[in-house]
Amino acid sequence: MILPWLILLAPLASAIVITLFTLRWKALSSFISVAAVLISFICSCLIFTQSGISARQFTWIDFGGVFKVPFGFLLDNLSKTMLVVVSGVGSLIHIYSLGYMRDDEGKSRYFAALSLFMFAMLGIVLANNFVMLFIFWELVGFTSYVLIGHWFDRDAAASAAKKAFITTRIGDFGFMLGILMVWMATGSVVFSDIAPRLSTLTGHPAFLTIAALLIFCGAVGKSAQFPLHVWLPDAMEGPTPISALIHAATMVAAGVYMLVRVAFIIQASPTALLVIAWIGTITAVLAALIATQQNDIKRILAYSTLSQLGYMVMAVGLASNEAAMFHLFTHAFFKALLFLAAGSVIFMIHHEQNIWKMGGLSRKLPITFVTFVVGALALIGCPPFSGFFSKDAILALAYERNMPIFVMGLFTAFLTAFYVVRLLVIVFFGKPRSEIASESRESPFVMTGPLIVLALLATIGGFAFFARNFLALPIEKEVAIFVPALAIIVLILGSGLAIALYRNRARDPLDVELLRRKFYFDEFYGWLIDWTQELLAHICAFFDRWIIDAGAVGGTSGGTWGIGALLRLVQVGNLQAYAFLFGLGIVALIYFAVFR
Repeated sequence: MILPWLILLAPLASAIVITLFTLRWKALSSFISVAAVLISFICSCLIFTQSGISARQFTWIDFGGVFKVPFGFLLDNLSKTMLVVVSGVGSLIHIYSLGYMRDDEGKSRYFAALSLFMFAMLGIVLANNFVMLFIFWELVGFTSYVLIGHWFDRDAAASAAKKAFITTRIGDFGFMLGILMVWMATGSVVFSDIAPRLSTLTGHPAFLTIAALLIFCGAVGKSAQFPLHVWLPDAMEGPTPISALIHAATMVAAGVYMLVRVAFIIQASPTALLVIAWIGTITAVLAALIATQQNDIKRILAYSTLSQLGYMVMAVGLASNEAAMFHLFTHAFFKALLFLAAGSVIFMIHHEQNIWKMGGLSRKLPITFVTFVVGALALIGCPPFSGFFSKDAILALAYERNMPIFVMGLFTAFLTAFYVVRLLVIVFFGKPRSEIASESRESPFVMTGPLIVLALLATIGGFAFFARNFLALPIEKEVAIFVPALAIIVLILGSGLAIALYRNRARDPLDVELLRRKFYFDEFYGWLIDWTQELLAHICAFFDRWIIDAGAVGGTSGGTWGIGALLRLVQVGNLQAYAFLFGLGIVALIYFAVFR
């Protein structure tokens, strides 16, 4: 019974101890954080290998039985697997951070926030009710704001942190409304109590669809789906280990995990499923198109994360929890690997991120190069790497259930192969394009060690989940052969096109301004804010300054001050003047008494 509590509370205890006692001893703070996440990982593995484990829950909120919220854990196969992935990938990122952040002035603050982030993320996985999930959900948003803005002295990092926090709040507001609607209909926020009362929702299809889509809004924000996808690429301003943590198996995966957790609500509405499937599809294609024209190594990987999250949400919309979680798990391995390998490149070439200032790094960083290639092959779905199994499972489902979505998904696979191979060719092959690239050397083992482990997981991870997920999917045998073959063909075409275009190139032969500027989403949102929020703010400021301050408040205070100034004129401090005024007043009283 104590294992789930250890998983959850070890990172929280680490964050408290680091914040209160070890800010001056930076090395100690990092080891406390690593030890805490390793405790969570070991306990997660113990729970994963056992059945029938439960933890005592207690009543947290009780308003006379009308609104009752327990603090309890849900330990089924989904949450146990997610615990292992989150704590395992998180442990590797913590260890990697020992090398990447070793000379950072804010190391203690970084590891305190990192531990608090892990506490929040593990709380989302363990939560057995909407209220508990929502509180940890918001805590993940807050800690990601702190971590993205770790280098807050940089304007870009501070702006990226605010952008991530504000954008995700938009989705979270809809999520909160969806939770309230479910509670109004069923009288409970506990997942196990809502399921048997679902008939109260299914009896009102419009109400159910609205509630499901509002809940989906939370995933749109956290998992950066169109149109709230704009915050995720900017989150690259944070330290690279944070990019890996946010983009791999934690924050952005929280939205997909939440959708799968409440799938019994979403799958009750065919309209909601269709909307979710198309939002995922649009996100996948949109992000892949933008990635083809980006020059920042981390932003390319960020847009690839958006695209892969689109695949996962697409699978949720196709009513397949197994395919969505299968891709989430494999994506956690190869995307964490790619970000950490990119961090190794950036770290050893003095934090340069422009791919056109790299080149020839395969000879300078051999371990980083090999592991990056493994992650890249998994990302583009090359057999036998993990991404091949999970991505093709989603494409096969789309082929059977929605042909237009399948076509868009296949086109996304082509684009993925193109921009990933483009990245490989420019960064690791050819001649060095700058002096820092020619002088680079391999990263220390504390950074390359986690890369090797993740490369192994990215290679065999597909096999590990294959039997449990892919074989259980209701896919016809012919489709299960035809779709992967088609996916391999588009992979070869996309890779070949990238090699032909970018081999031995000193600059990009393509220059598509629309894609380079990310379809002008940021500019559009800036314009929209200027003409809505900013305009309203200016109107309110004018009203406050000239109507309230200068008019009502200013006029009243000015009139009072004027009357007071007139009255002060008769307060001269002269006895004869006062006697004269007194007599004048008596005369006035006699006049009014006699004549009026």
